[in-house]
This record gives sequence, C-alpha cells and structure tokens, in this order.
Amino acid sequence: MLNYNNAAILAPMVRVGTLPIRLMALEHGADLVYTPEVVDKGIVGAERVVNEDNGTIDYVVKGVSVFKTHPIEKSRLVFQIGSANADLALEAALTVAQDVSTIDLNCGCPKRFSIHGGMGAALMEEPEKLCGILRKLVQHSGLPVTCKIRIFPDRERTLKLVKMIEATGIVALAVHCRYRDERPREPGHWDRFKEIVDAVSIPVIANGDVMKYSDMARVRELSGATGVMIARGAQANVSVFRKEGRLPTLDVVRQYIRKCMATRNLHSNTKYVLMQMMVEETKSSYYRPLCDAKSFRAVCKVFEMEQELDDWIEKQKAGGYPTDLDTVPRKTQDVVAISTTTLTAATAAPATGKRKLDATNGAGESKSLDETLQDGPATKKHAADGSSSQPTPADTPKAADPEADSEVAAPATAEKDTLFSAGAEHTVVFTSSS
Repeated sequence: MLNYNNAAILAPMVRVGTLPIRLMALEHGADLVYTPEVVDKGIVGAERVVNEDNGTIDYVVKGVSVFKTHPIEKSRLVFQIGSANADLALEAALTVAQDVSTIDLNCGCPKRFSIHGGMGAALMEEPEKLCGILRKLVQHSGLPVTCKIRIFPDRERTLKLVKMIEATGIVALAVHCRYRDERPREPGHWDRFKEIVDAVSIPVIANGDVMKYSDMARVRELSGATGVMIARGAQANVSVFRKEGRLPTLDVVRQYIRKCMATRNLHSNTKYVLMQMMVEETKSSYYRPLCDAKSFRAVCKVFEMEQELDDWIEKQKAGGYPTDLDTVPRKTQDVVAISTTTLTAATAAPATGKRKLDATNGAGESKSLDETLQDGPATKKHAADGSSSQPTPADTPKAADPEADSEVAAPATAEKDTLFSAGAEHTVVFTSSS
C-alpha cells in the first residue's frame, strides 16, 4: 500500500500528467503520481503492448495508445478512472491492475464532459451510486482504492459524504478545496480541510492553490492533512517538488523534451504540455516559435535540441525501432507483447532527501532512468508499432485548468525498468541521492 504520510503528490491533470511529466515529478521529489483520468469505456478491452526499445507499456485501443506506463513508476502510480458504472469501473481497473499500485475514482471533475456522463463531480450528487462504485472496486479489484472529491458549500453535507465514502473501505481521500462551479481564479477554501481531516480516520490529501514547495508545509500545518497534491504549480514547473527550489523554466523544458524522446511521446501532447510550461513566458523569444511549431523536430529547433533528436533517431534506426513522434498510429503491426519476463518493482522510498529513479543494470550497478529508457534491450526484438501517448486534438497555447481533474479520457504514461536479454530479472528501486 502506498505511504501517504507527508506525501508530495502530482495531481491528476488532463493531457499534462502523461508519462514524461510523471517521471520528472518523481525524479524531482514527488512521492506519488496520478495518471490523468481515463474513462472506463476508453480502456476496457485494450491490448497491452510492451515496447522493447524503451520498456514502456501501452494499452492500445483501435491502434491508439490510451494509457502508457513503465514499471519504474508502478510502485508510486495511482490510476484514475472516470466512471458512472460500478461494473465498467471494475473492468477498467482489472485491465490495468498489473501495472499500477492504486485505483482512484474521479469524483471531482466539474467539466461538462464528466458531468453529462454522470461522472466526476456529478457522482457527489448521487452518493449511493458513488459509494457503490467504490465498494465494487474495493471488494474486487485486488488493489487499494482511493477517490478524489470537491466540497459542498454546505459543511454538514460534505462531512456526511466523506463519512459515507470512508465506510466503503477506501484507503485515502483526496479533497479539492473548491465547490463544483468554482474555478482556479477563485481562491480555494483551505479552512475546510481540517473539518474533513477530523471527520475521518483515513489519510486525507489536500489539493487546491498549492503553487510552491513551501505551500505544502503551510497547508499541512493548517489542516493536518496527511498528504498534499499539486496541480497548477507542477504544470508550470514540475521541479516544484524540489525542496532546494525550482529549476529555471528552460532547464525543465529541455529535460521534458528529452523525456518525450525517450518515451516516444506524441508531438501534439508534447507541444501542449510545453505551452502550459511557457504560459507565463509569453514575452520569451521561445514562445512564438513554439506556438508555430508543427512537428517534434520544429519543437526541438526552438530549444536548440535538433542534434539530440538526430542522435536519438539514429539510435532508434540502428535498433530497428520506431522514430515517428508526430503521427498517431492507427493500427498495430508486428506487435510483440513480451511475456513480462520477471519484473519486480521495489518500493524502498527514502525518508528524506531528493529522490532519484534508478534501475539496476543486471550487474548490480545503478543506472539513471534516462539510461534505462535509452539503452534498449541487450537482445534486440521488434518494437511495437502502435505505441504513443493518447492523441490530443489541438495544439493550443490556451492555459489548461488542471485542477478541473479531466475533461476527456486522457492516458497515463509510465515507464519500465532496464531492458536486458529476455528472461533476465529486472529490479527497480528508489534511492536517495546526496
């Protein structure tokens, strides 16, 4: 079970919380990461495809990846489901159960897509249905279950709901401190956290208006919340989890682009996330060229990274692996779903200090995550043709509203440990760095 004590958590963010950002959050100090919401019907029946060039795992529906992960994040990964049906929610949970650590039910998204489908914040208006879905997941998914809600203006109504939710057997409750119709421009109600913490015995995760590292200590002190979740602060600069302070935006941008290469993240999603990072940098000389970038190469050109892209392409070609980061594959060909050799994920998280995601290289020597993703397997096999981040419809500079939880079935992305010859055992560990 995940440890929520003093946990710093990456919130579920539509289109933003895909694999590259989750990996960076963990590297910069996050304890847990949430996938963007994936709607139940969107993943039920998906084909699980292991990509041998980088170890990522895609859940593919009609040739398109709707969820990408990697075993290196499994021990800290919470998979968020959007659902209004207990049976479908369970099917979705069982589909991905082998690659995640916890299932979360989204009960807080106020967007029209979720509300009209009876999902997200709409479930708060039907507490019996909400609790029925949670009970089904708790009793039959085989995984710990959590949920994320908003608050009602009525305090008593809120407390009644959280007590009902706790009684379903979930292991933790995330609370966004706004009403359903409130948006980020309106201040959150931090004063409401403590009454919820006092009303239940399970860990409570506080979410809303946490923009910098010091805010986490402030909200814990004010509320007694067990963990703190960051959305907009991480969207702008995912190094917000560093206790030493945030890194410069351009450093984070270049780190992110490298992660997108290593995980073969689709251009449309890559550009969208970069636009969110640069939303307060509109006067920068990089901003307008980024808006105009129509391909992954164009993005790399903006940030003087074309040579790194060329090097990556040559390495992919040498291994016989895919190199296209711009086109959504519409069907899978020659899919090689490796029988998951023997993969084990260790969960030894340090009590203090910056976290570093490491993998062992088979000889007991530690390898960085980037080395893990880029080295490829010792024994070459055909890579899957259908892996990509879930396609995103528009490359727009419009700022996202991450704390709205989700508006479409967005895929998660995660990563896997070192790839060696078939049959070798791979161990992933979290280690402290000095």
